[in-house]
Amino acid sequence: MIRDILRMGDPRLLRISEPVRDFGAPELRTLVDDMFETMHAASGAGLAAPQIGVPLRVVIFGYADSSARNPRYPEADPVPQTILINPVLEPLTDTIEEGWEGCLSVPGLRGVVPRVANLRYSGYDLAGRRIERVAEGFHARVVQHECDHLDGILYPMRMRDFSRFGYTEVLFPEFAGLAED
Repeated sequence: MIRDILRMGDPRLLRISEPVRDFGAPELRTLVDDMFETMHAASGAGLAAPQIGVPLRVVIFGYADSSARNPRYPEADPVPQTILINPVLEPLTDTIEEGWEGCLSVPGLRGVVPRVANLRYSGYDLAGRRIERVAEGFHARVVQHECDHLDGILYPMRMRDFSRFGYTEVLFPEFAGLAED
């Protein structure tokens, strides 16, 4: 089921989410299925449970087709489809990269956000099995962006230079026909 995506200004987006404790709960599977359906309907690269009003530490990102590219980020490398529950991020470098980001909860806008260039993330899948991966580039950016939602952080809160923040259709006219960020 496609769910409504909360927008910046909704206080629920600023809350710290609770860890998942019951990996066998049927509601968890339904939540993840709904998140994927909602993300794909909005042409998103990822989605966090708080964005649909569920204060749990659950994020999803990527595509089942490992060669698929996101239409909102056509230049970005593909990201593997991932369900990540109770994530932990560990920077593997001090190198910070700046890159353009958008957000389904901040529709129509993009901004340049500094992010760690290379990190290890860990957490659990739907069955409670441990996941651990190393990510860099766009993959690392997406993981950090989605996990920020679990701590009540939206990407504009990470921005350093608001002269590089604006409406997608103005900054990138080639994106004007795509679904809202």
